Amino acid sequence: MRRALVTGINGQDGSYLAELLLERGYEVIGLVREDAGDRLGRIQHIRHRLEIVEGSLLDDALLRRVLAERRPNEIYNFAARASSRQLLTDPTLTAEYNGLAVVRLLEAIRAVDAGIRFCQASSSEMFGAATQSPQNELTPFRPRNPYGVAKLFAHGMVGTYRENFGVFGCAAILFNHESPRRGPEFVTRKITMGVARIRAGLTRSLPLGDLDVTRDWGFAGDYVRAMWQMLQAEVADDYVVATGVSHSVREFCDLAFGHVGLDYRAYVQADPGARRAAESVPFVGDAGKARRELGWQPSMSFERLVRTMVDADIVAQQVALAPDRNVQH
Repeated sequence: MRRALVTGINGQDGSYLAELLLERGYEVIGLVREDAGDRLGRIQHIRHRLEIVEGSLLDDALLRRVLAERRPNEIYNFAARASSRQLLTDPTLTAEYNGLAVVRLLEAIRAVDAGIRFCQASSSEMFGAATQSPQNELTPFRPRNPYGVAKLFAHGMVGTYRENFGVFGCAAILFNHESPRRGPEFVTRKITMGVARIRAGLTRSLPLGDLDVTRDWGFAGDYVRAMWQMLQAEVADDYVVATGVSHSVREFCDLAFGHVGLDYRAYVQADPGARRAAESVPFVGDAGKARRELGWQPSMSFERLVRTMVDADIVAQQVALAPDRNVQH
């Protein structure tokens, strides 16, 4: 039986990957921060099938001990400071978790078992002020915030360990990927949660920023499958994971509200002051290499993704509003 270590297993991506690995017969070990506490909701339904280890990616001794004791065949690193609110705040901590922590993991692999296969969740934020579109593995990186810079450092170190130390290290350059498990601070969930609240009569408006920003949005479950496929390949390499199609926040709103028979224009309040400077080129990924070499294909369309997220938030809103059946009257 193969064994995998998943850092950040309690996040959106980690939870989907844990499900995929369990379906394929893996033993799955999840590494979460000591203060994860009640933030394990995304994996609660499979918690009994996982081994959870608490610890920090900044603790070299812990990482080596976990690898030596559990002997994973594969490691997937999702642990990072990833919130949109953290893109510019606390650059030092961002550099530690998104950059140096990855080197610590790679060093632990090199010290304990260089045969462990490693996959890093890199980010399209590394492209930053891109000069060509679509962006692929050969597009120059031009990150514009501490998050992207730290991710680029980690991305480069994966290649360095692959070329200089023989580590089977891969990096998935992930474009935006969403799901009902996406954090509520991200614009996609703000929209779908807003739709659910408006439909339930709890509010009449949804304030948003620039509606004309475009992104290449895919389904998180598809993207972690690409990462698993990367570690099954004969040769380690880096791959862009994206749909190849971009959509605007306005399109997302139109689909989300339209799914429940509403016109977003009656509810969405765009902030003119939040309008961003136009990006030099469209921000969209070219996953041709992953399609050719890994046989990867996304399974969920943009339209189905939006509908799925809206439906999930409607159900969650109904559950939240339902009276507690255990309350004695």
